[in-house]
Amino acid sequence: MKKLLLGDEAIAQGAIDAGLSGVYAYPGTPSTEITEYIQMSPVAKERGIHRLWSTNEKTAMEEALGMSFMGKRALVCMKHVGMNVCADAFVNSGMTGVNGGVVVLAADDPSMHSSQDEQDSRFYGKFAMIPIFEPSSQQEAYDMMQMAFDYSERVKLPVLMRVTTRMAHSRAVVECVDVPRQQNALNYDAEAKNWVLLPANARRRNDHVTAQQAELEENAAQSEWNKYIDGPDKKLGIIASGIAYNYVRECYPQTCPYPILKVSQYPLPKRLVRRMMEECEQVLIVEEGQPFIEDMVRGVAESKNILGRLTGELPRTGELSPDVVRKALGMEMDECYAPCEDVAPRPPALCQGCGHRDVYAALNEVLREYENPRVFGDIGCYTLGFLPPFHAIHSCVDMGASITMAKGAADAGQWPAVAVIGDSTFTHSGMTGLLDAINENADITVIISDNLTTGMTGGQDSAGTNKFEAICRGLGLSDEHLKVVVPLPKNMPEITKAIRDEINYHGTSVIIPRRECMQTLQRHLKQKKAQEGKK
Repeated sequence: MKKLLLGDEAIAQGAIDAGLSGVYAYPGTPSTEITEYIQMSPVAKERGIHRLWSTNEKTAMEEALGMSFMGKRALVCMKHVGMNVCADAFVNSGMTGVNGGVVVLAADDPSMHSSQDEQDSRFYGKFAMIPIFEPSSQQEAYDMMQMAFDYSERVKLPVLMRVTTRMAHSRAVVECVDVPRQQNALNYDAEAKNWVLLPANARRRNDHVTAQQAELEENAAQSEWNKYIDGPDKKLGIIASGIAYNYVRECYPQTCPYPILKVSQYPLPKRLVRRMMEECEQVLIVEEGQPFIEDMVRGVAESKNILGRLTGELPRTGELSPDVVRKALGMEMDECYAPCEDVAPRPPALCQGCGHRDVYAALNEVLREYENPRVFGDIGCYTLGFLPPFHAIHSCVDMGASITMAKGAADAGQWPAVAVIGDSTFTHSGMTGLLDAINENADITVIISDNLTTGMTGGQDSAGTNKFEAICRGLGLSDEHLKVVVPLPKNMPEITKAIRDEINYHGTSVIIPRRECMQTLQRHLKQKKAQEGKK
């Protein structure tokens, strides 16, 4: 059966066809479409595959480990910065091992199209001593997903699959199986001595996993995904990983004159690397992301003839492309056209009618009354409040940092200190920071701008919808300093009064401006109209 699929969709279909029992994820570009595809799949619905969003990446990873503990196959999906959130559970999953297969899908974002950094998730796999898979095509992404679950159960370790933006969001025809594999049966084979990480158990597991690395490396050297493709010209050898392999092949549509080592499964197959180093005068390493392979190759064979990102043949930052690779290979560049000067750039902006706009308008109006106010922002649509015309926030570091940074600033003596955080981000990583603030009655004002959805990534359900007042009260906040407002221009006097009153209260307070995201509202109205038309 052939299907035209995004890389993300090929991964999702591959997981379903591999006998998946549950996907656990928090939305984040460029990984979001994996879970959405499974949510929309009739086969997933028929099979009862778990496919609801998790509150954050850490809870997703732990939920997947619970499913694995019971013998079933689980997929965890996130963008690269989500790996930081789930790192505690992810790294320790290398120590516990798995029962049912676990694949952790990390979608990296070189060039930071929608991210804070260019983090390369392969370092997490190496750090945790678990196998890494990196497909070079949509077909490989599909096939590799099925093999990854089998391999996870064979070596009793989770598998990290790493893709990048271009792989996740480009389409190709994929050959899929006609009949999906059956889900694993529930079993009780998980041994508590492996899963209870008391020091005695952890030391034993650490010795086992460390000793297992030689086997994993030899598996990689023999893997069908890692190929040594010989070439007649030994002046240069090329090591290419993941989608960067495709860029090399685009430079040589017929036959590459140089030997190529394609790497799509790790640990790095050092035996194949040594062969290339012995046969070739120079070696160019082409990889998307940071110089992960390049650093390791320099450790395998010290040589001045290793070329790549560290030596300047390829750019140290940013996304690769066939043109960038052609230049590194010393080839003539294809003729291209300069960008049209008549097309004006269109910077991102908050939607017209967005409730966040009214929140920032009110906040700016009030803060003009104070000397040196500071507003600590967070990850979401409302981060665009940094841009014109609002210029409303002074920081945005990571999920949930607004509240804790505001508290730290207040601890340093800053007043007013305001935190602006969205509804989904609050439940993702903001609740513990608010608990810290409430416990010390920190002199901060927290604005939970609630648009009733996870707006930045396409309107997924938010874990805390209609629960925020209860959450704040449960954390110990008094009703007196918990205000709910509707962010509309006509309500500006009420909103500004609430902000002013809570800033002037020298303790922890929360204001919740609540109005549905314009994008999700339009979708809901269309759905309602369509349903009414069927009656």
